[in-house]
Amino acid sequence: MTAEPSIPVRIDGGEEEAIAGPASARPVSSRAVLELRDVTKAYVLEGVVVHALCGVTLDVNEGEMLSIMGPSGSGKSTLMHIIGLLDHPTSGTVGVEGEDVVGMSANQLAAVRNKRIGFVFQSFNLLARTGALANVELPLVYAGLGAAERSRRAREALEGVDLGDRLRHTPSQLSGGQQQRVAIARALVTSPSIVLADEPTGNLDSRSGIEVMALLQRLNAAGITVVVVTHDANVARHGQRIVELRDGKVVRDALVTDRLFASDELVQLGMNTAAGADAVGAKAGGPA
Repeated sequence: MTAEPSIPVRIDGGEEEAIAGPASARPVSSRAVLELRDVTKAYVLEGVVVHALCGVTLDVNEGEMLSIMGPSGSGKSTLMHIIGLLDHPTSGTVGVEGEDVVGMSANQLAAVRNKRIGFVFQSFNLLARTGALANVELPLVYAGLGAAERSRRAREALEGVDLGDRLRHTPSQLSGGQQQRVAIARALVTSPSIVLADEPTGNLDSRSGIEVMALLQRLNAAGITVVVVTHDANVARHGQRIVELRDGKVVRDALVTDRLFASDELVQLGMNTAAGADAVGAKAGGPA
């Protein structure tokens, strides 16, 4: 069994602490890093008003791993776009780290996003003809860092997700799971306090999906607030709390009592694989 990769995480004073091993229970702060109050979002499509969000009030606390779950059309993607400062609400207030962002300009919102929020998308959103290192460097280009510092931080982020030997590989030379790990490294490279993951396992096979959830849980165990948006109830159970949306409204907000830990799932998957291989070997070596 391969060792779980360590993840370099920025801590107070700008130093980096390597976090390795399975996710463990960590106290969640009562300080809200994301605050939504009576948020609505309405679109006009062909003359018809569509209410995507209807008075959503939600707090996400520092160090929490929250799952936002709902079927297609429930409003979960719209909510993620608003939380991630990619869209404006029609009404209501949105606060990030205690700062009201609703009245900010596009440039101000971009500055907050780049400093405080890391994104992981279902489709990876990697530049097709660009190597992993350069893909991870991109947020640092926007932050104005010099080439040497960009390269150093991007290399450390990729090593932290066990891709230190894939620095020059383009997306087409990587598996789906490896591409998502590049995307996670890119989300981490600016040392954000919040990581938003939109259907992070949606394009992956089962094992790769579990590996991605293991990475997200270890990030959360290191103190990073993680918000996962998903339609999959099993993916949602990797969080500490589930907020369920239907028709643009919060219909459930509850702590997870039967939480899944991806590191345990990987161990079990390895045991099942080994048992299957032994069974095949025994059958092949049996009497004709």
